[in-house]
Amino acid sequence: MCLMSSGSHKAPPSGRSRSKLALIIALSLVGVLVVGAIGVALYLQNRIDNRIERFEDPFADLGTDRPSHDVSRDSDDEEDETDPPVNILVLGTDSRISAGDPTQWQAGGQRTDAIMIAQVSGDRESMTFMSIPRDSWVPIPGHQDAKINAAFSWGGPSLTIQTVEDLTGIPIDHIAVTDFESFQAITDELGGVDITLTEPLRTGGTELPPGTHRLNGAQALDYTRQRYGLSGGDLSRMQRQQNWMRAMMASAFNRDVLTNPARLNDLLIVVAENVSVDEHFQIGQMRNLALSMRNIRPPDVNFISAPVAGLGRSPDGAQSIVELDFDALDEVSQAFIEDRSAEFVEDNPDLVQLGEDVE
Repeated sequence: MCLMSSGSHKAPPSGRSRSKLALIIALSLVGVLVVGAIGVALYLQNRIDNRIERFEDPFADLGTDRPSHDVSRDSDDEEDETDPPVNILVLGTDSRISAGDPTQWQAGGQRTDAIMIAQVSGDRESMTFMSIPRDSWVPIPGHQDAKINAAFSWGGPSLTIQTVEDLTGIPIDHIAVTDFESFQAITDELGGVDITLTEPLRTGGTELPPGTHRLNGAQALDYTRQRYGLSGGDLSRMQRQQNWMRAMMASAFNRDVLTNPARLNDLLIVVAENVSVDEHFQIGQMRNLALSMRNIRPPDVNFISAPVAGLGRSPDGAQSIVELDFDALDEVSQAFIEDRSAEFVEDNPDLVQLGEDVE
């Protein structure tokens, strides 16, 4: 479940400094643009900040009856207390309209291709991403049961937050929206990504055989959009999205992006231009979060999936759906709520995505 390590570089920076830079990239690539006084000058921070699209408060209409951070502590030592975890809902949409400028969102216009809850632990020593399959059949507040990605179509970021909070009980602190076509630009800025194919991939009029290939942005997008011919269907697609994210992180680690100020700045500019966040996620918060996470190392970042009971059909038989294992999901969610997601992942390796297609 570990992310790929960096390899060697000429005259590398200190481990801690390099890790902090790597963390910025890792978070950025999945839609959480954490930039600050770590490796970039203040004026560069401002350049990057000016390119981040922010949208109006999606929490304003959710009322007060929402889950809150209530982390139980085992220690009575006040000095041992930590901050609450930070939970960020990351959405990958199927339309650049909703990703680049959520104020242009229109009812029925877009759905979410990817839904992830990213948790930064209270002690800032680990980070866990939980993917929720987009075809999960769940209650949508104010609507009937439906695929979870309909929440964005019917009510935008606000209804999606409410749906996820009602489903899991995990309080959401911030939301980030991007799309996988945006990831295409990021991939090209990185010089491509290395992905191991377990099935042939048709892309750009050619077919790539199984094996490890360096994919450009367009090819990587084809890789994540391929659904048919994979035994896991949409679950395979979700796992491939995670594989792409891992590959982008590995590319940033392995190709001197983190040690080259010009390349780092160029990458952060591209990320900033392709990510939207809620208006409360300001540059100062991003900087403070990055600083507080300075001890995180790549093996401390995990990707897991919400537990699935199986595949099925909607009650009217018209739609193929993912049936969640709600009892198991309650256990996973409780681990997030109690700020022990990293421990839960370690104890439940079956939930960890290992970077291969579902077969």
